[in-house]
Amino acid sequence: MLNEILLGGGTAIVSGVVGFYISKKLTSANFDVYKQQAVAKANVIEHEASALLERARLKSLEIEHEAQKSFDKAKQKAKADMSQREDILVRKEQSFKRYKQDEEAKLQEDTVIIKTKKVNLERNEKSLTSLQEKYEKKIDEALHVIEHSAGMTKEEAKSALLKKVEYKARGDIAHIVRRYENEAREEGERKANFILAQATSRFAGEFASERLTNLVHLDNDDLKGRIIGKEGRNIKALETLLGVDIIIDDTPNAILVSSFNLYRRAIATKTLQLLIEDGRIQPARIEEIYTKVTNEFEGKILAEGEELVAELNIGVMHPDLMRLIGRLRYRASYGQNALAHTLEVAHLAGIMTAEMGGDVKLAKRAGLLHDIGKAMTHDHDGNHVDLGAEICNRYNEDEVVINAIYAHHGQQEINSIECGAVCAADALSAARPGARREVLESFLKRVTEIEEIASAHSGVKQAYAINAGREVRVIVNATLINDDESILMAREIAKEIEERVQYPGEIKVNVIRESRAIEFAK
Repeated sequence: MLNEILLGGGTAIVSGVVGFYISKKLTSANFDVYKQQAVAKANVIEHEASALLERARLKSLEIEHEAQKSFDKAKQKAKADMSQREDILVRKEQSFKRYKQDEEAKLQEDTVIIKTKKVNLERNEKSLTSLQEKYEKKIDEALHVIEHSAGMTKEEAKSALLKKVEYKARGDIAHIVRRYENEAREEGERKANFILAQATSRFAGEFASERLTNLVHLDNDDLKGRIIGKEGRNIKALETLLGVDIIIDDTPNAILVSSFNLYRRAIATKTLQLLIEDGRIQPARIEEIYTKVTNEFEGKILAEGEELVAELNIGVMHPDLMRLIGRLRYRASYGQNALAHTLEVAHLAGIMTAEMGGDVKLAKRAGLLHDIGKAMTHDHDGNHVDLGAEICNRYNEDEVVINAIYAHHGQQEINSIECGAVCAADALSAARPGARREVLESFLKRVTEIEEIASAHSGVKQAYAINAGREVRVIVNATLINDDESILMAREIAKEIEERVQYPGEIKVNVIRESRAIEFAK
């Protein structure tokens, strides 16, 4: 039994040992397989890493090469630009040196000329003094001869001459008397002129110079072809829809929008600018942008009209009227912006009405609406007076407003202080120097003619018109003209201006004779 147990135990031990060795062998074999697989994977990864590293190195070399090329190119360009700028700077420096030399030479020549003229002037003054002494001596001799030939003494001849002068001056005295009589009768008109002067001094409107074309800037000339489109379809669509002429010529990076209608021209300019920014220039897109811009402009003109009505504080007004007021910004008459003229009339009428004790708000309202018909003349038949009266009647405006619309063109009599103030303000705004083109041209022509008349007289050093052409100041040479002769010169210039120049009111001729004594302390 024991032997069996020992045999069984030995068998078990042997079996365990054999199993252990077999298991160890199997485990060792599997480990080798895993090891070989790991080594193979490591080799693959190492190979891929080497390939990636090689590609990265080649890429970096390529980038480095490109960067070096860019650097070299930029360096060469910078050198070229620097060399060009240095050349320009050298040329400018040389040009400046030549200019400086020329100016120095001119200055030396001018100095020599001035010295020569100074010497000649001193000689002329001496000659003039000598001639004046001879002249006075000749006059004394002539008087002596006249005394002997006429049988009269110097005093008797002087008395007779003064009587003749007094007789000839009677007509001038009568003219002066009549003038002062007229001034006395026109005292009421003088008061009105005083009120106008006050109103003018308290408000000055801006002059708006209107043109018939707007310039649209282009980033490059290639856009001109896109604006024209295939067979001109884009430009035809633009001109048909916008109602303007689009001028595309050789002017670089620019096209012209031409139209007498300021409102259409402004919408066309904005539409073209948005199309250029968008880049999609085609008939469908043109119509879409035009609709958007038109709606924006309508909103802006209504907002501007509301703002002006609120600013003037003239009460509630119908939105259609406020929209027409805003539209006046895009109308002009003789180069004067209609909205600027309207605001100027409203302010002046309010100021004058306040001076005369009338309704200031009503005067401002009438002044703001007196030319409202001008906002409708492009779209409706008829003159602006009838159109303005019709629209104001439609929205139940005050009778004073309707009267002002008709009266400022003489179609009705003035029925109120407010209407009279509007008519006076309208005439004042249109007639002031610079307000309208043809008025400005005639004003400049008149002023120039007055100065030329004064400058043409002997002994005049300088003449210039001031106070809007109502006064001319004449500076005379004190060595050639004495005090008595300056009075006669003023009278002669005034007579010549009366004969040759057409002007309202009167022109003051102011002859100034000044003597100066100059000496230098050395």
